[in-house]
Amino acid sequence: MEDLYAVSNKLINIVKTDFYRSLFEDIDWNQRLIEIRGSRGVGKTTLMLQKAKEYHNFNSQSVLYVSLDDSYFYNHSIKETAIQFSQYGGQYLFIDEVHKYPEKYKAYDWSSEIKNIYDQIPELKIVYSGSSIIQLYKGNGDLSRRRSTYNLNGLSFREYLSMNKIQNFNSLTTEEIIIGHVDIANQIIVKIKILPHFQNYIKHGYYPFYLENPKQYYQRIKNIVNLILEIDIPSVTDISFETINKIKKLLAAISSTVPYTPNLTRLSSNLNISDLRTLYNYLGFLENAELISLLRADATGNKILQKPEKIFPDNTNLIYALNQTNAKIGLIRETFFNNQLSYSDVVNYPKIGDFIVNNNYTIEVGGKNKDSKQLKNINNSYFALDNIEIGFGNTIPLWLFGFLY
Repeated sequence: MEDLYAVSNKLINIVKTDFYRSLFEDIDWNQRLIEIRGSRGVGKTTLMLQKAKEYHNFNSQSVLYVSLDDSYFYNHSIKETAIQFSQYGGQYLFIDEVHKYPEKYKAYDWSSEIKNIYDQIPELKIVYSGSSIIQLYKGNGDLSRRRSTYNLNGLSFREYLSMNKIQNFNSLTTEEIIIGHVDIANQIIVKIKILPHFQNYIKHGYYPFYLENPKQYYQRIKNIVNLILEIDIPSVTDISFETINKIKKLLAAISSTVPYTPNLTRLSSNLNISDLRTLYNYLGFLENAELISLLRADATGNKILQKPEKIFPDNTNLIYALNQTNAKIGLIRETFFNNQLSYSDVVNYPKIGDFIVNNNYTIEVGGKNKDSKQLKNINNSYFALDNIEIGFGNTIPLWLFGFLY
């Protein structure tokens, strides 16, 4: 336990607190069991350490941060660690990388142990996270009635501006943007030249680790993709090496077209997939791992069996990492819009236009010369256009939708 405290104290002391993610304020930290979901690399560890530091400043003995890939857990269980920590006066236990926990007994994994801790040590508050959403769905223990779940996205455009100390702005709702976009944009563009920053964001602003080594940024994204495809997905489903290669080809196809409207029968044939249900499963793996986003016409029903109308890479930085010399501008624009809106709103595919948001606003995304006739006579229709600082009427700058969180 002393070694765990030493590592925990070191990490808590060195974590930076000059920038906080918007999710930090949204989490109800008074809950006894908090789950933080999110893709690899979006900043879950930093967020946990920042909250641990708050508690640590009042009473260092009351806080412990552990990562379950620590060799300590080869021979020790989460439960025995929690019991001992509680006996030391522990109150706040932060558990990172739960998917890397080496199980001690068959059918008794990290989630089963956390369930027991929750039930048997009521004075202990637990925050846990994992680097793969896929893994968090796998647990044997039923935590659904006990936990409060939060999802951490990559940086929004607004957060990117704040983290890089360019300018701080408040977050907005979709309704606030649609109703007051002209005034809001005016207030922003008098403070900064917004378009160059937006171009930088879509290329390297989504993952917080860009500043650690800008030259290796895209390679690090590729490494994350490979870890998800070669380790995370195979760990929760029985798939072969050949299948992994098919999923890689599928992701490559999605990342290089404008934007990808799937012919699933043809796609199955090209990848030598025998039936559509198998292809749906592959798409589901990639969607749960936050490597792609499936845009469907209807948000209800069994999503596994619904044909996606469009398929996007999860974020624009992923497009550039996989296709640095062939990034399609149409795909980039729609991917940005889908990524930012999907975090806070319900986004579906409309009969006319590119997106329908909250079953109310029809949105067409494009460049500044987009033909306005495309949405003629459509109620609550708007254009989200690139390369404009300020809009007018139902024309809204695309970059402004990066201020939603």
